[in-house]
Amino acid sequence: MQLEYFTLGVLTFLMTGATCEETEVFAEAGSQAVLPCTFSPLSRFIPSIIWTKANKGTVWRKGKSGLQFWGSSWSQKGTQRVRCPHSQFENGDFSLQINNVREEDGGVYSCRAEHGDRVSEKVVTLRIIEVSVSSSVPTWGSYASISCNVTPWPHRASVQWTLNNIPFVPQTGTASRRETSKRVVKEKATARLTGNWTCVVGYKGKEGRASAAVTVNGIIEPSNDNTKVYAAVGSAVTLPCVFSSSMIPSGSVWEKLKPGFLIKPAPGRLPASFSASSPSSPLPSDKSASLREVRFEDEGKYRCSGAISGQRLTRQMQLVVAKIGSSITSKGSVTLTCHLTDTSEVTHYEWVHVAYDLNGNRSVGSLQKGKTLSINKVSEENRGDLACRFYGKDGMLGNVTHHIPLMSALSGQKSPGGSHNTAVVVGLGFLLLVLLLILAQMYKNHQRRKRIFQYPAMETIVHSVSNEREERERNHEKK
Repeated sequence: MQLEYFTLGVLTFLMTGATCEETEVFAEAGSQAVLPCTFSPLSRFIPSIIWTKANKGTVWRKGKSGLQFWGSSWSQKGTQRVRCPHSQFENGDFSLQINNVREEDGGVYSCRAEHGDRVSEKVVTLRIIEVSVSSSVPTWGSYASISCNVTPWPHRASVQWTLNNIPFVPQTGTASRRETSKRVVKEKATARLTGNWTCVVGYKGKEGRASAAVTVNGIIEPSNDNTKVYAAVGSAVTLPCVFSSSMIPSGSVWEKLKPGFLIKPAPGRLPASFSASSPSSPLPSDKSASLREVRFEDEGKYRCSGAISGQRLTRQMQLVVAKIGSSITSKGSVTLTCHLTDTSEVTHYEWVHVAYDLNGNRSVGSLQKGKTLSINKVSEENRGDLACRFYGKDGMLGNVTHHIPLMSALSGQKSPGGSHNTAVVVGLGFLLLVLLLILAQMYKNHQRRKRIFQYPAMETIVHSVSNEREERERNHEKK
């Protein structure tokens, strides 16, 4: 590189009346590079212009006749990668445009303008910057190497890395003060490395940048170990375990880890309602599991795993179960308490009343903040669902609902609707009692007649005696 600068400098110095300026240009590989070359017009005639590259000869030139020529390496199948816009010639702008720049395009270029016996020259150093990844899609757990390459490399240039437009900080122990180490980021592939990487190079007041996207193959959901999944008692829940779409794991296994084993957790018994497949997604890369009905004792850590190309990938997650405990005081007030098996991520609680009208429309009204809700005056208005919502720093984590069928029965109070229903019930009961008495009397009469009809001779004797008695009484009255 120093030899190239020296050669151009000597040639420029030997030219009569020659002037020379140097410029730095950065361009990302694959983009368009513009090498500036402007001169103040000395006459109405356009000078002859020649662009050359050190050790590569002519790139482009325009003679006094106006004809243009391209170097053999810059024209392929009739298509030229370099050009100078004619519209700017009269303004003294002879900047060179290079399309789809490559690594080999980096180097020192010279723009020389000849105005009769006066020669003006400008030197431009084109530096091609490119970000490369050791493996375009590294596998989770393997080491990934992300490099920033600049051709030619500027000595004592500053290098900074950003990931998704945020300055990247290497993990402890991976950073080095050597200049060469700043060009390369080498870390274990995790979800932390996924995103758009940008290398920013600063040199002599100029700045160049190049970017590359990095995707880590592995378990993409959940993206980190010990992710918490929240569920209410009695509800269904999905434990996510989704691999990259291009990966089909073999020998997938689900385990519930026993508590108390910090270094190497031992597998325990899975819940009774556990299903090792999720009905929501038939994709072969989705190995999520589900619990049909969560119990409070189902809380704890779960682990899913699958083999990819002989390497077993695992992910741990924690199921946090929520429930509402209730208690009734002697005065009829109700106290509801929101219980979670793990509250490490919970920042605050909120109680809301959920009600439905005759049309099925749902309405939600906030009651109060806090883990515990006390209802002193219980009425028909409190009937419905009371939900405890729990929040973290990034928003709501989950909720659990408590259903209240009829709060007025707990307090001994009677609403107008309840009094009306009671009167109807009493009236119906009285009517039923009268009907039963009538039926009983009818049955009694029927039985009595039935007993008499069993002895017809006796009935005849009784009837004759009765007639004779009546006849004697009439005769006695006539005397």
